[in-house]
Amino acid sequence: MAAQPTHFSALGRALVQHGRLGQPDATAIQSEANRAGLSFVQQLVASKKLSAKEISLFAAQTFGYPLLDLNAVDLEQLPANLIDAKIVTSHRVVALGKRGNRVFVAMSDPSNEQVLQEVKFATGMTMEPVVVEDDKLALVVRKLTDSSAKSIEMATEDVDLSGIEVTDGEAQPEVVTEEIDDAPVVKYVQKILLDAINGGASDIHFEPYEKFYRIRYRTDGILYDVAQPPLAIKEKIASRIKVVSKLDISEKRVPQDGRMKMVLSKTRAIDFRVSTLPTLFGEKIVMRILDPSSATLGIDALGYEPDQKEALMNAIQRPYGMVLVTGPTGSGKTVSLYTCLNILNKPGINISTAEDPAEINLPGVNQVNVNDKQGLTFAAALKAFLRQDPDIIMVGEIRDIETGEISIKAAQTGHMVLSTLHTNDAPTTLTRLMNMGIAPFNIASSVILITAQRLARKLCSCKKPVDIPEEALLRAGFKEDDLDGTWQPFAPGGCELCKNTGYKGRVGIYQVMPISEEMERIIMKNGTSIDLADQAQREGIRDLRQSGLLKVKKGLTSLEEIEAVTNE
Repeated sequence: MAAQPTHFSALGRALVQHGRLGQPDATAIQSEANRAGLSFVQQLVASKKLSAKEISLFAAQTFGYPLLDLNAVDLEQLPANLIDAKIVTSHRVVALGKRGNRVFVAMSDPSNEQVLQEVKFATGMTMEPVVVEDDKLALVVRKLTDSSAKSIEMATEDVDLSGIEVTDGEAQPEVVTEEIDDAPVVKYVQKILLDAINGGASDIHFEPYEKFYRIRYRTDGILYDVAQPPLAIKEKIASRIKVVSKLDISEKRVPQDGRMKMVLSKTRAIDFRVSTLPTLFGEKIVMRILDPSSATLGIDALGYEPDQKEALMNAIQRPYGMVLVTGPTGSGKTVSLYTCLNILNKPGINISTAEDPAEINLPGVNQVNVNDKQGLTFAAALKAFLRQDPDIIMVGEIRDIETGEISIKAAQTGHMVLSTLHTNDAPTTLTRLMNMGIAPFNIASSVILITAQRLARKLCSCKKPVDIPEEALLRAGFKEDDLDGTWQPFAPGGCELCKNTGYKGRVGIYQVMPISEEMERIIMKNGTSIDLADQAQREGIRDLRQSGLLKVKKGLTSLEEIEAVTNE
């Protein structure tokens, strides 16, 4: 049943009443915004039905508030600490100035009375909304958050780490207590974690060597050195991380795995997956940053082309069958699967997942961590799921014939099964399943779609046009028809925002291959991956390189980046 207009923000109702937005679109946008924990305007901008500029102009004219271009505002002149940082981040509201008992606040939706009342209650002052563009407001909030993080950095710059004693050998209980309560180390580790979150890192590496100790962040798929603290504190840093991750501090001879959570605000918490590894000169620790918000980005934010998105949505909405997501480690398979689960996660659906381990917590989804030592394997979890009246099953990875056969049996008996495999592209996935020992007729009758994916770095706004010889473009995979002069390739530039790398963020590149009847026949005849790839091309399915070249044409990434992450 469609949501009532009164459920919209006043801005949403006004857009519908003035014919700027259709009622069904407004309902869908509000529903998606509620599910993703976003404001109506944020979701409206993301849907691309209206631009941030169009929305701000409409809001200013309709509600009679002044309009301001945030590009003209000097952030250093904004009043500091007038509005709590948590409110600034969660509601995207920025104090522009104060006059008497009135505060002028930048907002993209001035009709949001709830936010205005909350800020009024927190400050004790009267709010005067000023309408701004939502995308520019988001950038300002991010910069203010970054400057807040820098203040944390400055607070820890004067921490004297050189005077901390070196502890050799196994840590004794009394030493452990000293390490845990060592304020400078606690403060330093917290600073490293916060900087990683604010910098958009996906992993943090703590690496001890003979002569030095190094900390690196993986940002947009590339590792960067960020700090070299004194070698003397390596044991104390390791102990601090192991304590908060509930690992055995005294055990330094075998690898350990754990988890920890950092609560940033009432609405945002970041999980860390922690792995320790004994090396020649101490324990190397890698922390994977698991941001639950990545699962609620929505399918449009991942980079699927419209036809690829349609094929994927059609597949996962079917009542039964198997959908496989493939690609190397770190190619975004987990985020793709969680995004699909988020779309399917409705009150009338029973979803169960078996993962190693569960990376992102999804309310409403029954998530199970496999534990091989205790006998809770993927196969054992799957057998249990089938007795739990499931509608949708997600298997973290098909590693062996037993898991594969149970997954396929589930797909054949009225369940939708989602899983991952480590293969190079979609056609080789089917031959990989056959090589595992799964019968071709079982594969043909259960697998309905395969997605192969990679992550390519997106060009920063500092990108610059580049002239690439026609021969090089043709050699990369472009066709003669593509070189019609209607588009311009770009190369990375370098600015403060992207730390002079030329890239900021990443975008997915996909090969989405629905299994057609002809492909089923090829599988039944024990066809090779080359046969399947040829058939996919005949059916107009783009391979990874062709999908990447589309991103080059759109100016999202560079040709050199696509050549680096895809095979021709």
